[in-house]
Amino acid sequence: MKEAVRISGVPVPGPDLQELLVLVARGDQDAFASVYDAVCGPVLGVVRSVLRDPAQSEEVAQEVLVEVWRTAPRFQSSRGTAMNWVLTLAHHRAVDRVRSAEASAAREHRAALLERTPAFDEVSEQVETRLEREQVRRCLRNLSELQRQSVTLAYYRGLTYREVSELLSVPLGTIKTRLRDGLIRLRDCLGVSA
Repeated sequence: MKEAVRISGVPVPGPDLQELLVLVARGDQDAFASVYDAVCGPVLGVVRSVLRDPAQSEEVAQEVLVEVWRTAPRFQSSRGTAMNWVLTLAHHRAVDRVRSAEASAAREHRAALLERTPAFDEVSEQVETRLEREQVRRCLRNLSELQRQSVTLAYYRGLTYREVSELLSVPLGTIKTRLRDGLIRLRDCLGVSA
């Protein structure tokens, strides 16, 4: 079984911690120096057990000791020992630092997500594109076979009117008429105004 280790070091001669806090509440700097010597080790131990980071632990321990100086008049011996009061302040301050760090990380994460969010709604754009594509396919099925072939070769395969004419072995004038009539029917089917 492990023995309890005294973190605070050598006991402070003279008044006990509770009496020293009463003097600190009156603004006695020498009393605060004695309080500081008595509690700095345990305060750092409590804070370090919560934060784990030595640099932040030292910073928070310093904040706690400043808080002890400022709030010494609030200490009430009827509610517990002076050491427990100081260590409670230390624990609360350390937990506040952890919560603050977590909240900051969460804010940064949300900000990063907002920066990655596209300026437009990709899903709605994909749905709209798919619907338009389906409507064009449906309208193409309403064309005659000759019109559909001519439109598909000219507009989807990128052939010129002459190349469509040669590929289908149809006179150029006939291809132009089929394309014009097919495009008019597509326009009407799609509801596009001229």
